Amino acid sequence: MSRLGSGWMVVAALCFALMSLFAAQGSSTLPAFEVLFYRTFIGLLVLLPLMWRRGESLRSPHWGAHARRSLIGYLSMAMLFYALSRLPLAAAVTLNYTSSLSFALCCVLLRRERLPPAVWFALSLGFVGIACMLRPTFDAGQWFAGLMGLGSGLGAGLALFHVRELGELGERPSVTVFWLFFLSSLFGLLVVLFNGGFHVLNGLQLAQMLAVGLMGLAGQLAMTRAYKEGRKFVVSSLAYLTVAFSALMGLFLHQQQLPLLSWLGMTLIIGSGILAARR
Repeated sequence: MSRLGSGWMVVAALCFALMSLFAAQGSSTLPAFEVLFYRTFIGLLVLLPLMWRRGESLRSPHWGAHARRSLIGYLSMAMLFYALSRLPLAAAVTLNYTSSLSFALCCVLLRRERLPPAVWFALSLGFVGIACMLRPTFDAGQWFAGLMGLGSGLGAGLALFHVRELGELGERPSVTVFWLFFLSSLFGLLVVLFNGGFHVLNGLQLAQMLAVGLMGLAGQLAMTRAYKEGRKFVVSSLAYLTVAFSALMGLFLHQQQLPLLSWLGMTLIIGSGILAARR
């Protein structure tokens, strides 16, 4: 059973890396917030019939918790997609994967949980990794995008904190994902309309948006299955394969070269995330 869970997480990591790749490509010709709308809306169109077929109810008594989680999740994804449009693929994805560090900080600051020394060491290691990533990787015009990438990681950690709260309230994972997609699509629609409406998509753009939405949903479903059937620590560690897959895609498909210090920073962030997951 644990091997099956590990396999699902490898699938999820590959799907998320592909989603990031297609989002970065799509954002070269479309606004990042428009790409994000397609990411959530296409996923919603596929997820809704699946839930309907299984006879799952979409009702929830936890509207406030869903609204908070969805708004934070949307803002986190918006910052990630902005970073993907302006940074090397591996750099943007790595900064987003500081979420495990920010999740640990949320547990300390919001729930007064006591963390073992190993996790504090992991947090320190992670911040050193972030410093290594930021200093050599970005020129003067990329610093804002770098901060957005880091902000996406902070937001993702806070969103994970709210997902845990929903789980403690007894909410089903599929319902949490549905309301994330639905409310994020609603937020995204308002943002797109406020900024002048949708662009007419050509064939390549349509294929990219479909890939973003389908890969994002496939990754979400595979990750949920992985955590259900696998060991938490092993599954959490394998999630960082997304960074490795993204680095390889950026290197071989876009010839994106990163300085040695940036690779060191990526290694430190991955290592700190794995340590934090053991708590």
